[in-house]
Amino acid sequence: MDIKKSLLIYVVEDNVLYNKLISESLKNNGYQKVVSFFKGQPCVNEVLGGERPDIVIQDYFLDDINGLEVLQKVKKHSQKSEFIFLTANENMEVAVNSIKFGAYDYIIKDSEIAIQKMLSKISKITKLIDLQKRNNFIKKAMILSVTILVLIVILAILHGMFDAFGI
Repeated sequence: MDIKKSLLIYVVEDNVLYNKLISESLKNNGYQKVVSFFKGQPCVNEVLGGERPDIVIQDYFLDDINGLEVLQKVKKHSQKSEFIFLTANENMEVAVNSIKFGAYDYIIKDSEIAIQKMLSKISKITKLIDLQKRNNFIKKAMILSVTILVLIVILAILHGMFDAFGI
């Protein structure tokens, strides 16, 4: 299965045109489950309601709450969600705090290549998520294999004991 099709990506951007640009760029690159928000609180509310986005692309400056607040509130309920800030805020302290609180990256949308940088970072996150899923599958398969092997050994021992006592 193509992991791009299964990832849930939230776009939190109050600028309608830039929100559409990000969303369309993602869809054009094969990401199908893209949900847009124009404010931070509705994004947080979705997570509080049980949704677990794999990736959140967000602006820092939002109409209701800032991006750092969104990051902290979402991470509290969805620790595995990866955040990429795509913002015009060039404040170094905000960038450092974003990373400190768990953002994967902080990209300044001051150039034409900001969207390409974002797509590159998402590609790296996608590969990490795919590797984690494969590792979990392998881990479960190994546990199942060991469990079956232990059961076979136990059954062989019991069979040998029953044969020894003529039961």
